[in-house]
Amino acid sequence: MRFGLIGENLSHSYSERIHRLLGDYRYDIISLPPDKLEQFIKDGEYNGFNVTIPYKKAVIRYCDELDEKARRIGSVNTVILDRDGRITGYNTDYYGFSYMCRRAGVSFRDKKVLILGSGGTSLTCTAVALDEGCREIVTVSRSGPVNYDNIITHSDSDIIINTTPVGMYPNNGLSLIDLSDFPGCSGVLDVVYNPLKTRLILQAEKLGIPCAGGLAMLVAQAKRASELFMGKDIDDNIIEHILRQLSREINNFILIGMPGSGKSKIGQKVASLCGREFIDSDEIICSRTGSTIPEIFEAHGEGYFRKIESEVVADIGKLSGKVISVGGGAILREENRKNLRQNGIVFFIERGLDKLETEGRPLSTDLDTLKDMYRQRLPIYLSCSDHTVSNEASIEAAANKILEEFNAHFGY
Repeated sequence: MRFGLIGENLSHSYSERIHRLLGDYRYDIISLPPDKLEQFIKDGEYNGFNVTIPYKKAVIRYCDELDEKARRIGSVNTVILDRDGRITGYNTDYYGFSYMCRRAGVSFRDKKVLILGSGGTSLTCTAVALDEGCREIVTVSRSGPVNYDNIITHSDSDIIINTTPVGMYPNNGLSLIDLSDFPGCSGVLDVVYNPLKTRLILQAEKLGIPCAGGLAMLVAQAKRASELFMGKDIDDNIIEHILRQLSREINNFILIGMPGSGKSKIGQKVASLCGREFIDSDEIICSRTGSTIPEIFEAHGEGYFRKIESEVVADIGKLSGKVISVGGGAILREENRKNLRQNGIVFFIERGLDKLETEGRPLSTDLDTLKDMYRQRLPIYLSCSDHTVSNEASIEAAANKILEEFNAHFGY
């Protein structure tokens, strides 16, 4: 049997990995331009397929039948072809979004809900919020009566849901709103799952607002779609199992700490132990500029170096499943901290100042300078890291501790 996912741009998709864990069937990722959609469906080469942006409404016209939710909502994200070629459209996003909300502890009861976007996923989220007893729903679109120019008139919204692709890979780092404009917000949901934490989710976390990115929705709806593909029930427990496994695979190991604290050596050891690629931001900077870091500082100054460093961090922060070491001062810029946290678990490597290497490090030439730098940076290291790991014993001990903490983070 042959199944798959159709959409216009699917380079960011994790669906094949998820369905590999759900069932023993072929699952393809099929990027389709709009003018190829009709022919794909008419060819009937697949027993069923999932549908994502921008075709959740467009596929309806090709369906012979819709299930109750797809018909009521006006959005289809799962299609089944029977032996006679008859096409039935389903909305499994409803199940996925409901699961995501319950898992995040976000309740719609008597709440005002602000939904960013007016596409197929927006319709699904609207249906769930209404079924769960929300008080009011406001839909925001680029050219509708409520748009991003007058959205502030709904600053009393309780729950905010992003159903747009804004902030999605490869255009990471974007957000349609500033949550500080919504002082009563008690829940933030973003259906984007790559990166794991969009700018919207990172801001919600910083403000202490209950929130969730879209990975749980993706996995839960895939489980329901797989049941339709195979015609049999699947235990709900598999959703959490896949979420843990996928989150562990996707998240980067991020190593931060003082210059000379051993981040690169530890990172290389971690990468060797878990079979991942190791990436050193300083090495990339040197490669891009054709100069050593001391040469960059001498010729252009620290400001120029930090600019190049931020560009490199923005690029490597989009990656997944890597071991990444960044320069000691990379965390000084908030934008860098956000870029590192979007797909990563952050480890602060702690090492005694008297043991820090200083050769070839333009900002840490003597112990007094290191002490001043440490006092300035320590609060930032601690605030933006998930775990602190000592590098006082050996590289091997530190690397093993990082692996232990990383696995425990995901329940392994």
